[in-house]
Amino acid sequence: MTTNEHEVHNPQSKSPARFVATSATWTSERSTIRRVEEEFVPRDFDVPRRLETPHFVLEPLGPEHNDQDYDAWTSSREHIHATPGWEDSRWPREMTPDENRADLQRHADDFRNRTGFTYTVLDPASRDVIGCVYIYPLPDSDYDACALSWVRESHAQLDVRLWRAVGEWLESDWPFGSVDYAPRF
Repeated sequence: MTTNEHEVHNPQSKSPARFVATSATWTSERSTIRRVEEEFVPRDFDVPRRLETPHFVLEPLGPEHNDQDYDAWTSSREHIHATPGWEDSRWPREMTPDENRADLQRHADDFRNRTGFTYTVLDPASRDVIGCVYIYPLPDSDYDACALSWVRESHAQLDVRLWRAVGEWLESDWPFGSVDYAPRF
């Protein structure tokens, strides 16, 4: 292992996944993704509905999270833009709460249609929204998926923990062989 790689233990695999900092991706030896343009994940894949750790819980994002989601990202715009993977993004941008609700509905529709998966990151005790995780295809790429995540500024200390937990989850519970996910250290 080079100094730019970090092993991530996967209890269901004999070989660890690697987060390769120089290319901002992790790769593994396996992939069950079929390169069929209309399918992001195989039809028989049971999409995870939840990831729970002592520090946060991930659940599918939907319009029911609008008020808390809106508060989370509007209070943390500069912090989100400074987060790896978001530096050149056009989001977050000015939006009304109604525009945000429509955006959350689009993410919920993507989840239902299996074309992309967005999770709200919740505080396990208070159930407050503290961030988001996005898992989407990366068109015209050799990667099976792209993952992005952010946490609100008041929970910045959880960013690396979230990145590690999501990376391990993608390796152990998802059918991807390679995911572009900007590293944190």
